[in-house]
Amino acid sequence: MTQQNKALIVVDVQNDFLPGGALAVAGGDEIVPVVNTLTAAFETVVLTADWHPAGHVSFASSHAGSAPFDVIEIEGTGSQVLWPDHCVAGTAGADFAPGLETTHAAVIVRKGMHENCDSYSGFMEADRKTKTGLAGWLAERGIREVWVCGLATDFCVSWTALDAAAAGFTVHVVEEASRAIDADGSLAKARAAWAEAGVDTVTVADTLKALGR
Repeated sequence: MTQQNKALIVVDVQNDFLPGGALAVAGGDEIVPVVNTLTAAFETVVLTADWHPAGHVSFASSHAGSAPFDVIEIEGTGSQVLWPDHCVAGTAGADFAPGLETTHAAVIVRKGMHENCDSYSGFMEADRKTKTGLAGWLAERGIREVWVCGLATDFCVSWTALDAAAAGFTVHVVEEASRAIDADGSLAKARAAWAEAGVDTVTVADTLKALGR
């Protein structure tokens, strides 16, 4: 069975999102071997990575009197959750998780690189105008169907999946290879948004079967 029109997008499996990291997702380290099973099965693999400059607008430390998880309004992007400093470009926290298979990746999309704009999605920044170019990269390779996994399910994985669907791709989220923050019902909200956008959820076994593995 051909894989020419299929790709895997692995979202932000980086040290700062693992237990002990600056913005840890519970159980984030548990997905590494599961993700590796998927990357070994796909011919086309994309990795995304937060890659923030120091003093990024999304950091609470960049706003006097603010604390992590406060929400502020930023001109041009709207509401912004403020995070602990994380995934600063060139630091160990921004490195991919130990043991994550990266050599098979065809491209790495670094996001959140602009000081004044956050980026959860691998396709578009938080201003909802600035594109990363990933949609075009996939389309030029004949990709029509994507599987998305990584960290965190209800934030960067979800935004990436929804933007992939909006760009015209058939999209599947592999929750087994993802972990969620699930704050204030965020996971349920993400799943509802997927259903509305036509994004489904699949298991690793489902995925391997679809690939003819």
